[in-house]
Amino acid sequence: MADSTNDRKKAPTPTPTPTRVYHPYQDLNVPIHKLYNLPTSPELLFSEEASKTHRSWGENLQYYAGCGYLSGALIGAAKGTAQGLRAAEPGESFKLRLNRVLNSGGLSGRRFGNSLGVLGLIFAGLESGMNHYRGRDDLVNSAIAGLGTGALYRAAAGPRSAAIAGAIGGLSAAAAVAGKQALKRYVPI
Repeated sequence: MADSTNDRKKAPTPTPTPTRVYHPYQDLNVPIHKLYNLPTSPELLFSEEASKTHRSWGENLQYYAGCGYLSGALIGAAKGTAQGLRAAEPGESFKLRLNRVLNSGGLSGRRFGNSLGVLGLIFAGLESGMNHYRGRDDLVNSAIAGLGTGALYRAAAGPRSAAIAGAIGGLSAAAAVAGKQALKRYVPI
């Protein structure tokens, strides 16, 4: 018996037919290699917006007060919910426990939200005033606004409490702005 592998002749490989790669933009003369190179600078609708370096006082007011209220409400609701769960007594029905948790979460959420919303209002007003007075937007404005916010917020508790709260507010505002600038510089987004 003859070896079948030697007897077989190799079939000629078919020549490939020329294929055309699909290119949906070929008629538009669009350079495809630049299609997804998006700019990293903001694209502005009006040229006046390019010279604007910071938010206006009204935008600042809405931003800080809104962020303060929302974050305070969420933190307060979480704290109140935990307190409501801990305050549950043995033998209470599910409806009674749920009512206790909802009431406690709502009460704490309102308190924290209002407190941080007021802090946002004071901070926004002081920072916008410092921007207008000094004529530039920098770390010093935020630190002074934080110092003033803490001092004004705790002024009714006495001068010592106001000074401590002012120092804490100034340091935390300066740390937040410095952290934001460091994040912009070292973390590519």
